[in-house]
Amino acid sequence: MSTKFESSIRQINYPQQSVYNMLSDLSHIEKVKDRLPEDKLKDVQFDSDSISIQSPMGAIRLCIIERDAPKCIKFETEQSPIPFYFWIQILPVTEMSSKMKLTIKAELNPFIKGMVQKPLQEGIEKLADALQMIKYE
Repeated sequence: MSTKFESSIRQINYPQQSVYNMLSDLSHIEKVKDRLPEDKLKDVQFDSDSISIQSPMGAIRLCIIERDAPKCIKFETEQSPIPFYFWIQILPVTEMSSKMKLTIKAELNPFIKGMVQKPLQEGIEKLADALQMIKYE
């Protein structure tokens, strides 16, 4: 059964294109790595197209599978205890601001869903918090 987890919509005080340019090349994450919660994410590694982390559930590797400039970046798990898709949507609000929403979509049986629902929802909000704090310039 397909399950979706969505972050709340976040206001970003930078233009849509600036946000997209930063997030569509994962090597830019180096600038914000210190904002990620160390206890939750150990051994974060990335290049321009993928990110690997050690999570409480095990090793996870996400790769960008689609870039739809300047509004969406889609990822798919290459390695994960639970295969899932993840995407970042960026929409313009004004010329100098935009809004962002993060979505995870996974095929989860009811037992697994019960175990991962709360951590995934909390995780996506924490990631949205971190992405909202970035200086996209």
